[in-house]
Amino acid sequence: MTASEVLELAAGAGVVAGSSVLDLCCGIAGPGLLVARESGCDYLGVDENPRSIEVARARAAELGDAVGGAVEFLVAAVPPLPPGSFDVVLLIETLLAFPDKGALLGAIARALPVGGRLALTVEAGDPLTEGERGAMPGGGTVWLQPLPDLERDLSEAGLEVTWREETTPAHLAVVDRLAVAYERNVGELAEAVGDAEAEDLVVSHRLWGDWLRSGRVRKHGVVAERVR
Repeated sequence: MTASEVLELAAGAGVVAGSSVLDLCCGIAGPGLLVARESGCDYLGVDENPRSIEVARARAAELGDAVGGAVEFLVAAVPPLPPGSFDVVLLIETLLAFPDKGALLGAIARALPVGGRLALTVEAGDPLTEGERGAMPGGGTVWLQPLPDLERDLSEAGLEVTWREETTPAHLAVVDRLAVAYERNVGELAEAVGDAEAEDLVVSHRLWGDWLRSGRVRKHGVVAERVR
């Protein structure tokens, strides 16, 4: 996502100074720290990768007083979610990796009070065929879902969509730029991460770009409010 898209999603979810925000599968917390810095919210980022959380903590320390609210991080797998209640839950560039989306959304709903919001990004489309899964590196983590099915799962969890915006063109532009950059620098990438991993980066981004261009996959930002 672009920075402007991240901030628009957070604004759609009503993130303001003093909001308690839980960022699930935050990685190195680029989007989450951007939201925290711009809004002054109280922020908790969660990721199961200790190295990612180490980097996120270092980045937060560099920002220092530029982040108005409290910023904390936790190394943990999701689900389950950390205990407590939050005004907003962020799920950015992550839902794709969860095969059981209903269970995750149910856990998120339980972490929100009535009126609390979930802000997420989703790659919407029919589930991968066997051939598509075999062609996509890391295909075992790509669990597409049609948008109506996501809306059904949200509703069953007690969440009602209040805002949605398609961001396919911008997402495609980023994917294409990354694919070109990875291909141009594949030698350097191979030295850093290995030949197979570098090739997988090129192949996956080229394939993802093809799916976005053809309409096989569409990208959306979604905000849903807990209504019951």
